Amino acid sequence: MSALFEPLTLRSLTIPNRIWLSPMCMYSAASEGPETGVATDFHLAHLGSRAAGGAGLVMVEATGVTPEGRISPWDLGLWNERQQEGLARVAALIARHGAVPAIQLAHAGRKAATDKPGRGGAPLTAEQGAWRPVGPSALAFDPEHQVPAELTEAQIAAVVEDFAAAARRALAAGFQVVEVHGAHGYLVHEFLSPVSNHRTDGYGGDFAGRSRLAREVATAVRAVWPADLPVFFRVSATDWLPDAPSWTVEESVLLAKELQAIGVDLVDVSTGGNVPHAKITGEPGYQVPFAERIRRESGLPVNAVGLITDAAQAEAIVAEGRADAVMLGRELLRDPYWPLHAARELGVPRNWPAQYGFAVGPRG
Repeated sequence: MSALFEPLTLRSLTIPNRIWLSPMCMYSAASEGPETGVATDFHLAHLGSRAAGGAGLVMVEATGVTPEGRISPWDLGLWNERQQEGLARVAALIARHGAVPAIQLAHAGRKAATDKPGRGGAPLTAEQGAWRPVGPSALAFDPEHQVPAELTEAQIAAVVEDFAAAARRALAAGFQVVEVHGAHGYLVHEFLSPVSNHRTDGYGGDFAGRSRLAREVATAVRAVWPADLPVFFRVSATDWLPDAPSWTVEESVLLAKELQAIGVDLVDVSTGGNVPHAKITGEPGYQVPFAERIRRESGLPVNAVGLITDAAQAEAIVAEGRADAVMLGRELLRDPYWPLHAARELGVPRNWPAQYGFAVGPRG
């Protein structure tokens, strides 16, 4: 039997295999008027095809919990009922193809109000509709980005409730897994890291202060999410700044233990994003050791992500206990049917969608 194709049960939810679609921003939501932040037909085609292609869990991209929490004007949102209705169609289609519908809830913090990456990804100008980003401290991500407004404690409390409200809408839309985005230099990660958090109140300073927002958001989301369904948390395990005060894998392990006590069921382990031009070693599976360490030292299930490209590599990661699942990004962009091809390579019987049987034949 293949470890990669063994089901994984978290709480009462059984995910049919360990190959999951990583949340990746598509910058394809409606960007104006009452449809702002609403999923389009593109999202149905994009996410539905990955579910039909055999992914066990399909996670919707970073979805803004507030308008100012979007990375760009073309991000998905989940702060109103119209956005909920659009995402309900997506969740239903994913489930209809046998995958678990999941969604990542996010606030971009100081990295908000940028253009699409395909147009350079630069911070928007006022003429282009830029809004004022917010953050833990009045520190810009880089010289090109705006200096964010430092959040007050009352505003932080509102952000926590925004995450909880978005989680309620995600549940009503039919999602079975919700993930808090605490990585890649966005708001929750900004609070975690001393690089971006220079506060001197209860949300800054030592690990307990810097991790307070992460714990409060996780607690609020867990409180509104059903007890029989899992909550995930994505973390950047390191800022990749070994010679300066920064967020580290050691603190990521501590955070995982805190999250486990709160009721988080899995840590989605990535790295980086909070420091421009960080020196990252981008070799195959380069983030897997971070996932492995967090799993080993915290006891929480984890998934690994980052340059996982072939079936044998993915199988080994799970079979050797380095992670409980793998998330694929670029590979599933290139090939929506990667899981079915991997099954064939590993000798695991899998049924292709009946509509494609003439193309696949007995090899499938």
